Amino acid sequence: MRRMGRPGLFGTMARTAVIAGTATAVSGNVRNRQQAGAQSAAQQQEMAAAQQQAAIDAAAQQAVAQQAAAAQAAPAAPAAAPADDLLTQLARLGQMNQAGLISDAEFTAAKAKLLGI
Repeated sequence: MRRMGRPGLFGTMARTAVIAGTATAVSGNVRNRQQAGAQSAAQQQEMAAAQQQAAIDAAAQQAVAQQAAAAQAAPAAPAAAPADDLLTQLARLGQMNQAGLISDAEFTAAKAKLLGI
């Protein structure tokens, strides 16, 4: 004779096994989703870092190109330098000395060279 209402020992064990299996499957899915989310976030961070590095590299290349263009333009300026008179060149040397671009000794040597001393 079977009791009505409450399950027996085997019924309780079967129900417990089903619940435990379901909980295991759910926790496995949650763990997999969290890992996938973490991987996605890491990939996005790597992509952002790569984009920033590419932008930095592009800016550096542009700066190098500008410096190269300035260096190419700079030799054109000395061609006009002989046309400058002696006073202009001495004034330019004085300004460079005051700005700290050349030392007093360098200023004196350049001035002597200009004056032919």
